Amino acid sequence: MKTMRKRYIAGAIGLLLALTVYTERSAIMLKILPGALDGIMTAQPLAELPDGLHISLCGAGGPMPSTNRSGPCVAVVAGEQLFIVDAGTNGARNLGRMGINQGDIDALFLTHFHSDHIDGLGEMAMLRWVADNNSSPLPVYGPVGVAEIVNGFNQAYARDAVHRTDHHGVKVAPPSGAGMIPKSLALPQAGESIRVYDNDDLQIEMISADHFPITPAVAYKFTYKGRSLLISGDTVKSPGIEKHSAGVDLLIHEALSTKLVVLMAESAARTGNSLREKIFNDIHDYHTTPVEAAEIARDANVGHLLYYHIVPPLIAPGMEAIWLEGVDEVFSDVTLGQDGTSISLPANSSEIIHHSML
Repeated sequence: MKTMRKRYIAGAIGLLLALTVYTERSAIMLKILPGALDGIMTAQPLAELPDGLHISLCGAGGPMPSTNRSGPCVAVVAGEQLFIVDAGTNGARNLGRMGINQGDIDALFLTHFHSDHIDGLGEMAMLRWVADNNSSPLPVYGPVGVAEIVNGFNQAYARDAVHRTDHHGVKVAPPSGAGMIPKSLALPQAGESIRVYDNDDLQIEMISADHFPITPAVAYKFTYKGRSLLISGDTVKSPGIEKHSAGVDLLIHEALSTKLVVLMAESAARTGNSLREKIFNDIHDYHTTPVEAAEIARDANVGHLLYYHIVPPLIAPGMEAIWLEGVDEVFSDVTLGQDGTSISLPANSSEIIHHSML
């Protein structure tokens, strides 16, 4: 009886405390928030990284909506330089959620001009401008055609740029830093690469990819202080990608599960949605399957394979297992990426360090 009475009293006290916390939650939060906000404002996660190559997926998905995989976007840190490859939906905001200052972006590289790879460009450039009062536009590298894309976004954001300066002043939003400047590059021959960026210990190469009928389409290879990574962009299984992936520490490769997309096409057919059925059937022939990407990783002898641009969205239990069917039989050092997935390659070592920034 005494034990039951003690439990009753303890439970009553616990309930009273919970009710007090709930009723006073605003006052409690007002006391906690200043310190929490100070921590967020002063956080510099990139400064804590060792010298080397580092990537974070600011978007691990494709064009279809997903709760944990935004439009394709890869942040690459080489020493003290920050680059972005593609600017899919929500990528710029994910950078903020990861504590990465968009104002630190040195340049952005586009793999091709499909909407899911470029639709966040305007926001990315705007945030990069005002987050660090940048006085020069964001350089955007890409194959021929990039100028048309960049100029279109600059025109669309021209009025916004005026409003930002009018409201915040030239100290926050200097007019000279608004928008983007295109860096148009000749497309390499099939299977070949061209060096498009060379700064101290960092080299960036552009490689032709096969996303036919979408052309141009390219991949990018980053090499820094004895470490290397390659980002495929959208492509079918490509001998050129395999050739230039030889021995890289990290291969970041797109993939589409044919089995799951076929199920979606069959569902569209059963429910009378012929347009979606055609779209789902069309997309098989210009992407790489998870097993094919694993074959590239195996045959190129890469250190690790990170999947991104994951199609379709993996929204139900068991879908990840279906998506990865057969991969382990080919190559076992794999990660199925999601927003925030991060991998570090410390300089002049063989370490591959996995972590998450979300």
